[in-house]
Amino acid sequence: MSIFETDIPGVGRRFEMELTGGTRLVTVVHHDGRCELFRRDGEDADGEKILDLSGDQANKLGSILEGAYFESVDVDELTVPLGDAILEWVEVTPDSPLAEEALADTDIRAETGVSVIAVQRDDETIPNPGPDFVIEPGDLLVTVGTREEHAAFADHVEP
Repeated sequence: MSIFETDIPGVGRRFEMELTGGTRLVTVVHHDGRCELFRRDGEDADGEKILDLSGDQANKLGSILEGAYFESVDVDELTVPLGDAILEWVEVTPDSPLAEEALADTDIRAETGVSVIAVQRDDETIPNPGPDFVIEPGDLLVTVGTREEHAAFADHVEP
């Protein structure tokens, strides 16, 4: 991975990193610590500003991205008290075959093995939704199952 650095006289320093698909992330760090983040669709494309950060916010985000607050793990090696079962959160898109369907009519458990244990809708969490619960676009389904069951569910929930 290449990161290109450029001094910006009177402003600070610019860092540019190529991401997947040729997209570039541009970070401008000002002398006072402020940070600006831009996204460019390619080397010659104009940048689109993503956000401004104060010096403190930039330092905190940098620490988070560097893993100072959370250390990622290899999920295939992860062991949890649920045994082989894991929890996943899946958003229902408007095009999903599950949208506007009652939970019982989806046959999620029978077809994939995954159980919907809760639904987050806007600011509300609905625990243990019943069979008559109608899934709406934008709902976040909290599901439990094995990795294989979740893979089957991902195929089931996507249009």
